[in-house]
Amino acid sequence: MPNNQQDFPVYLFLGFLESGKTKFIQETLEDKRFNNGEKTLLLLCEEGIEEYDPDKFPSKNVFIRTIEDKNELTEANLQRLVHECGASRAVVEYNGMWNVSDLFNAMPDGWAIYQVMMFADATTFLQYNSNMRSLVVDKLNMCELVVFNRFEKSMDPIEFHKIVRGVSRRAEIAYEYTDGNVAYDDIEDPLPFDVEADEIVINDNDYALFYRDIMEEPPKYDGKTVTFKGMTARNAKFSGNTIAVGRNVMTCCIDDIQFCWFVAEADNAAQFKERSWVIVKAKIKVQKHKFYRGKGPVLQVIDISEAAPPEREVATFY
Repeated sequence: MPNNQQDFPVYLFLGFLESGKTKFIQETLEDKRFNNGEKTLLLLCEEGIEEYDPDKFPSKNVFIRTIEDKNELTEANLQRLVHECGASRAVVEYNGMWNVSDLFNAMPDGWAIYQVMMFADATTFLQYNSNMRSLVVDKLNMCELVVFNRFEKSMDPIEFHKIVRGVSRRAEIAYEYTDGNVAYDDIEDPLPFDVEADEIVINDNDYALFYRDIMEEPPKYDGKTVTFKGMTARNAKFSGNTIAVGRNVMTCCIDDIQFCWFVAEADNAAQFKERSWVIVKAKIKVQKHKFYRGKGPVLQVIDISEAAPPEREVATFY
């Protein structure tokens, strides 16, 4: 996470109503190791049954403000709240029914996410995942740690593990049992392809996993050679030897299908029409590129040829 002295640190806590966010934030702000006197804006985007007890905080440095309507989530309003209390950081208890992007789009310049945690009531999580999958995915996409509280010995961690890993391989998972014990997930999830091979070959069914993994850990692939099947796309801003190669990926439902692509550089890029299926063999170079708005994996094409579409044209994580 960012560590610039000019950053305005934001600690973001995600989860649905009654998921345990308030209890954890209360305990965190009571801890002098975290709350050593900095003026803190505690921004509440939903109000549950449990309430905060400011008298238990080490000092009177926490300023509680509430946003009741998503329309209040604007850059101007957030700036106003910070100015009113003179805060140097924010702790946000976010509304589980709002998309995280709504907060990110409203964040003023200088605001930097320092930590993202998600809390879930294990007794209701599977139901939320079945009925509101897109909102669950939205939260899992962002978090560094998922805490399943109210976990019972009769529950199977693998069920919860699979849901998290279907969205994120980087998030840590903790199970907080009803007897007070906490266990961290150590179930291994080997990738279905060999990252250490001289040539990494991606099967058609594994594209979504490959794309997510390389975007989460690009240095791991820097300098490696990869072969996969994808679809070509063009952009008016591309140079003559630049082409996009990727696939449509569905995370949870039809509504969230998006084209997940790489910048590819090939001498014969111009000969491939829009939406042509190709097999690409390329060396991966992680470098700055304007189409990534920073660093990203650029494919230095070794060979590219037309191919038949995969059996399933939309890639998934399952």
